[in-house]
Amino acid sequence: MENLNEKDHSPLANLDVWEDDVLQRYPETGPTKKKEEFRNYDSPEIDGVREFYRLNHKYQTYDNVLAKKSNFLKFDKMEMPWWKAMEYLNTLVDDSDPDISLDQLQHLLQTAEAIRADGYPDWFILTGFIHDLGKVLCLFGEPQWNVVGDTFPVGCAFSDKIVYPEFFAANPDIYDERFNTKYGVYSHKCGLDKVQMSWGHDEYLYQITKDHLPEPALYMIRYHSFYSQHREHAYEHLLDAHDRDMFEWVDKFNPYDLYSKSPKVPVVSELKPYYEDLIAKYLPATVKL
Repeated sequence: MENLNEKDHSPLANLDVWEDDVLQRYPETGPTKKKEEFRNYDSPEIDGVREFYRLNHKYQTYDNVLAKKSNFLKFDKMEMPWWKAMEYLNTLVDDSDPDISLDQLQHLLQTAEAIRADGYPDWFILTGFIHDLGKVLCLFGEPQWNVVGDTFPVGCAFSDKIVYPEFFAANPDIYDERFNTKYGVYSHKCGLDKVQMSWGHDEYLYQITKDHLPEPALYMIRYHSFYSQHREHAYEHLLDAHDRDMFEWVDKFNPYDLYSKSPKVPVVSELKPYYEDLIAKYLPATVKL
């Protein structure tokens, strides 16, 4: 892999820019906005998004995924209580975000509280609370294109339904006969558990929680950024019947992630006891990162 400069590590103004771009691409279930407010490609943020995906699509290869799993799934970077890890995530706050000044913990509380208000099971609420914890990868030196962004399978041909598909022209896997066919190293309806997804915070947190949460929660964590499937259905040929059933939960979760942002600040001190009890019910006392 080529050496990466500082720009390659941080093509976005902040980590929320990608999520704002997703909301613009898929506005139908979000809050009412004027038509001209969507797809504003004259804004400076879209240049950062394009550069982000240029790097993401160039470097998210099959070998990259295997290398990152080998490194990060040892979970030997640090260990701390879950709530402290959520507070640790707050160091990712970027004051340049023009739309909202909430830190990562407050965003996660907003997501979880919206799920809670709609009466979903407590494990669903917990999933909303922790779903972005994998972004701590940025604090371990990972470039943004290896942490956030739409996710997609590697090891097979890249779908033209993935955002900015033209940038895959620079990805070496499209010239590798093992990886550049419709199925690549996979088989018809093999099931997503056999598919390597592009590396990022979704897969990382899934691997952290896979022995502790109900399966629908794990699908929501692992595939909540897999927009080319749960919005475009581009990889139906790899899903098995169980995947399709579980994706109903991914669809339930997605609006809470994208559309729960609000300038109203959650009162963390009031909510902390409830979420600490919820963590204790489902997760170990500490999380290994």
